Amino acid sequence: MAAPTATVDLSAALITAPVPIGHWLAILPVAHCITLGAVLLMLRAYPRLQAWLAIPGLATLALIDAALLAKVAADGPLTMVMGRWLPPFGIAFTVDLFGALMAFTAALAALAGGIYALADIGESGRRYGFFPLLMLLMAGVTGAFLTGDVFNLYVWFEVLLISSFGLIILGSEREQIDGALKYAVLNLIATTLFLVGVGILYAAFGTLNMADIAAKAADLRGTAPLMTLASLFLLAFGMKAAAFPVNFWLPAAYHTPRIVVSALFAGLLTKVGIYALIRVMVMLLPMERQELSLVIAIAAAATIVVGALGALAENDIRRLFGYVVISGIGNMLAGVALGGLGGISGAVFYALHSMVLMTALYLAAGEIARRGGGFSLSALGGLYRQSGGFTALSLVLFLAACGLPPFSGFWPKVILVKASLDLGAWWLAASILLGGFLTTIAFGRLFLLAYWRPAAIELTPSGPRWRTGLPLAALTALVVGFGILPEQLLALSQSAATGLADPQAYLHSVFPEGRAP
Repeated sequence: MAAPTATVDLSAALITAPVPIGHWLAILPVAHCITLGAVLLMLRAYPRLQAWLAIPGLATLALIDAALLAKVAADGPLTMVMGRWLPPFGIAFTVDLFGALMAFTAALAALAGGIYALADIGESGRRYGFFPLLMLLMAGVTGAFLTGDVFNLYVWFEVLLISSFGLIILGSEREQIDGALKYAVLNLIATTLFLVGVGILYAAFGTLNMADIAAKAADLRGTAPLMTLASLFLLAFGMKAAAFPVNFWLPAAYHTPRIVVSALFAGLLTKVGIYALIRVMVMLLPMERQELSLVIAIAAAATIVVGALGALAENDIRRLFGYVVISGIGNMLAGVALGGLGGISGAVFYALHSMVLMTALYLAAGEIARRGGGFSLSALGGLYRQSGGFTALSLVLFLAACGLPPFSGFWPKVILVKASLDLGAWWLAASILLGGFLTTIAFGRLFLLAYWRPAAIELTPSGPRWRTGLPLAALTALVVGFGILPEQLLALSQSAATGLADPQAYLHSVFPEGRAP
């Protein structure tokens, strides 16, 4: 299909007014990650210095993202256009509340992972580039959350995939290579589908700027193959998010790398897929999302139940948590299927909760292995006698993963169940509740076997270490805080959902004069 043609005044497309200083915040997180990653790479011969530069760098990233979130929450979406050319000539970073929330939460999870890595990643892993790869991973994740251009969303996906390939094989063990192969093949297929969709999108719209596409979609709905595009993006992002039936790669891959790498993958990578799905299907192609809502809802229900059943069947704690990740993806997909303020705000809230929770769960798995001698449920026992504090902390995380009050997983499930019942989708609400029930049984089994059952062999692990205990305690505190005081996060999630469903503020940020070139 030929791209639409239009006569454009190039002088009008060039921004001549000075860029407000606050708008530089839109690109500062990505620039910070890339710059620090390059510096750390040059310090490869100094692994200790590398580590102690990376942690302040990650803390700085969290502060930058916090400032960006505060500005967007106060003033609305902001745009920074590369080369000062308005789209479709320039590439834009456009940050709305949804993107800013995801970027800030990702930075908190990465900071916790970076501190934990001080104990989990030895000198050899640092020499092989753990911290530079972590910063490049964050560049890809943050770039995906903040970009306002579909092709650059693909580019940032590639950045995070390349760095994740390096992280997953850190150590070069046979199991890691096997997991990396499965991870790579499925993600490369998804990336190819995404790129095909980007090509069709450009042929139909003549632009890849998200605001431009959102503005033009209604006029092209009768002539452009928008259902084909929506189906391609749904499949591509569904594979990246590990949704049923293309979810089998995740539990086969996430248990192979070092535990801090598994934690970062579980907390961040699948959420980038969900973010892209929400951004494209809700903001750019809302009518096509509505047409595909039944398909998405069926996939969501299957993902929830299959993930929960997989968790019930697993003996390895890391694989068990992998299936919990999958079940959570199903809950977010349910929000996409439902649409409306309730469905989308529930999906956003659940995504933020899951980023924190899944990072914390995998870090807890590392502590379980350190204290109990391994990840196998059949061999674990006696953790309660070793440490009552760690047992209480673990129980909080387990209850939050099950969606039980008063922790963070409870509120998004309430929102999603209510939205399902309001639309008459009782079977989707039932699948959400069934998934929570089965997950509760799976975590109850884990708690009884690993914590409550007497240990077969008495182990005497070293005492608590601040490098592992501090990030785990901080993430658990967030899980408790989100649950006990959910009002602020609930309000932000609803505002983010409103901005996605009605993107006029987003469009005005890109085109201040109210028109696309």
